[in-house]
Amino acid sequence: MNALLATVSADADSGRPILDAATREVVGYAPEQTVSDLESAISAAAAAQPAWATLGHAERSRLLREVADDIEAHAEELGLIVTQEQGKVAGAGEAHGAAHWLRGAADIVLEPQQLGGDAELHYVPLGVVASIGPWNFPVMIAVWHIAPALRMGNTVVIKPSEHTPLSVLALVEIFRRHLPDGVVSAVSGDREVGAALAAHPGIAKIVFTGSTATGRRIVASSASNLARLTLELGGNDAGIVLPDADVAGIADELFWGAFMNTGQVCAALKRLYVHDSVYDEMVAALADRAAAAPMGSGHDKQNRLGPIQNPSQFDIVARLVDDARARGARIVTGGEPAPELGPLFYRPTIIADVQDGAAIVDEEQFGPVLPVIRYTDLDDAVRRANGTEQGLGASVWGPDPDAAAEVAQRLEAGTVWINQHGGVDPAIPFGGTKASGYGLEFGVEGLKAMAATKVIRR
Repeated sequence: MNALLATVSADADSGRPILDAATREVVGYAPEQTVSDLESAISAAAAAQPAWATLGHAERSRLLREVADDIEAHAEELGLIVTQEQGKVAGAGEAHGAAHWLRGAADIVLEPQQLGGDAELHYVPLGVVASIGPWNFPVMIAVWHIAPALRMGNTVVIKPSEHTPLSVLALVEIFRRHLPDGVVSAVSGDREVGAALAAHPGIAKIVFTGSTATGRRIVASSASNLARLTLELGGNDAGIVLPDADVAGIADELFWGAFMNTGQVCAALKRLYVHDSVYDEMVAALADRAAAAPMGSGHDKQNRLGPIQNPSQFDIVARLVDDARARGARIVTGGEPAPELGPLFYRPTIIADVQDGAAIVDEEQFGPVLPVIRYTDLDDAVRRANGTEQGLGASVWGPDPDAAAEVAQRLEAGTVWINQHGGVDPAIPFGGTKASGYGLEFGVEGLKAMAATKVIRR
């Protein structure tokens, strides 16, 4: 057990065992915290918030950069915990990314807005912010929540996913080494703790990344305290390959847009509409890449794809592929578990000759599977791409950026990429439409989302 993990892991007789996603061996024990522990954390955060706000932007930013430096210094230790819990290859990359995003939040300039005449619009702290995080990028997304909240003078209580609590507890431990008591705390608990956090009257803002179903429950819970919300929910992101696309030139970007983090990304490419003129070539190119992608334990840096993180998600992926097969879809490659690698490995899968209405197209698979759907009419492809309740991301692929941009304007998604998919940037706002949530993260807009507005007239 590395030193950072040892500082946050509970004893075997008092904690809940957390398993390595690849080997299913115990890597540590999560503290079994309760609603009582949550109450203490919120009280401490509320007590610490006025002084934290008084420090001002410059000092808070300095401290955030200091934390970022410490995350970098412990990136290998923190990344090992991420790889063990989540299963991804080279978890240290997520730790380095978290440091980068933390510096991004520290560096963004947000000035009062001159409204004309004698009025100014200022952005002021909200109070205590609740963060409820997912298991696919536990450290990175925790920083996405924590960094702008702290920068704007709020304090934070974070409830990590039950699947990946140790990496978030380790991250918060690094924050706590540099910040005043109570400014950031984590409560590792079950769904009862998460529900109590969302409904707590002492919470001014809730930031949640996760499923649409859980997002709806958080909206209902927040009604009693009127907490502000930023929700980044599920996505069933569509890509459209235009008739004149250069298949060989885009196949790598397409493949990794779908299979990054073994497909366990809210904004990953989940369904691909390909024009009939290049359909067979595109399917073959994607299948070649799926068959060749190195899969195995994230501890081996030669691998590119790891396990599915938990048994429930593994069962969802297997069910969706089995349903597609039963409907007559063509499993071009993959389509089955890889038990020789471990119990939660599923071979990278390309599915062809499948249509809208199949569960693999209509539902978010969140795993190493991509359905490829043939189309002949572009208007029909746009209609089908928009035919989902979700609208997180989408992409258009073709050699003419202007023609692709015209299609992008017609797609119902918070972000539409052209000849790429899934890239995010600390300075560029990101958020979903429809049932993929609301509110923006990142950039100046992300800072504004963590603040109340105050107009001052002179």
